[in-house]
Amino acid sequence: MALTLRALAAEPALGLRVVAGEAGLDRPIGWVHPTELTDPQSFLEGGELLLTTGLTLYSATYEPYVRRLVEADVAGLGFGVGLSHAQVPDALVAVADEVGLPVLEVPRRTPFIAITRAVSRSVAADEYAATVRIGRAQQELTRTAVGRSGAGGVVRRLARLIDGWVVLYDSAGRVREASSAKARSVELDVTGLRAGTRVVSHGDDEVVIQTLHTRGALAVGTAEPLDSTGQHIVNTAVSLLSLALEQDRAQRLSLSQLHTGVLELLAAGHRELARDVVPDLPQEPWTVLAVAGSKAARNTLYERLETLAGQVFAAHRGDKLIVLAENDGVSAIVAETGEFHSGLSTGDFPTALRQAEEAAEAARTQRVPMLRYADHAGAGLLGLVDQQAAQAFSDQLLAPVREFDRTGRGDLELSLRCWLEHHGHWDLAATKLGVHRHTLRNRVTKAAELLGRDLDAPGVRAELWFALQVRS
Repeated sequence: MALTLRALAAEPALGLRVVAGEAGLDRPIGWVHPTELTDPQSFLEGGELLLTTGLTLYSATYEPYVRRLVEADVAGLGFGVGLSHAQVPDALVAVADEVGLPVLEVPRRTPFIAITRAVSRSVAADEYAATVRIGRAQQELTRTAVGRSGAGGVVRRLARLIDGWVVLYDSAGRVREASSAKARSVELDVTGLRAGTRVVSHGDDEVVIQTLHTRGALAVGTAEPLDSTGQHIVNTAVSLLSLALEQDRAQRLSLSQLHTGVLELLAAGHRELARDVVPDLPQEPWTVLAVAGSKAARNTLYERLETLAGQVFAAHRGDKLIVLAENDGVSAIVAETGEFHSGLSTGDFPTALRQAEEAAEAARTQRVPMLRYADHAGAGLLGLVDQQAAQAFSDQLLAPVREFDRTGRGDLELSLRCWLEHHGHWDLAATKLGVHRHTLRNRVTKAAELLGRDLDAPGVRAELWFALQVRS
């Protein structure tokens, strides 16, 4: 603990006497600075015990001198007597009492160097104690980090070292580890925190929230602000936790890649080999769900589904998350976790996988959360119609468009299909095709002209969609 003015004044060998500002005697002394300048502000950093004999001071300068010292945030003033002043001037004492600046009278027999040495010894002792504390804390945290308790152990150890509470958050802002029940109950929003540190208040505690080098954040709450030693200890914990989470992330990535490989085995029909790799696959028959959404949302869903091993199997495949479950109850978990467009199918896995992915694309196009393949547009009808008759109908209806496309003068069939998939929405379909909406409009107009049909009629659109589905 830093030496205070009160403790310095209590040292008998120095013979110091408090003459003003007694209420501020608990201020810590950062250093000692002797000077006879009447305005030493530019040479001060704050927290110093300023020593002077008052050689350049006289009655008219006492008040501005004291006020300048207060502005410089000095800890106190040591006034040497027996040289230029027989005692500390009463006017200076009065001003110091008024502004709350502690003043210590230094007797003639006490050299200023003795005061400097006393403070220096205390500062050195504090620095040594801080170094020892930091070293021991680093050893304890490192041993904990490489032990079996992992990140949770580091969080609990850190809380004891800084006499506070600690919460570790993942990249989604969820509590990953907490040092105590109190810590777990703390509600903080860390999702908007970018790289760096933020200090906030929570009840009577000061909370330091620091981002980790990889992802996530660490919140440290203490009744008093952390001193420099405490900050060093927290920084050590941040480095160790960042490393631990990075290793955990690498392991999770490897497991995710393994799941993707198992999914491809299943898609290729190697069911027994897949079960050898992942014995706790769900019981068949499977409900297959293809989930389309942002990468972050899919990762969050994947992490949640990992806790249901044995009942659910999930793997990334392209821009979708494929989920195998014993029933379609998993769709409720998907809906709760984020905003997705999902396709659902059942039956033989390779076929069900293809159908679920197709239904997911249709759900994304139609902007619906979930679409069963059986309900997918045209799927039920195609199953009821004779395939040869359906093919003949498609060939006859689309013949003019296909003939035009064969000349190389346009992509009318593809444009028509995309336009119908987007329910006649010009901008969305044009964006999907990567062309200007006027280009798309010209293509659709040309197709209508060749077909001799009114594409605004719902029946015509239905026939065209059916013909295009047979084509696909």
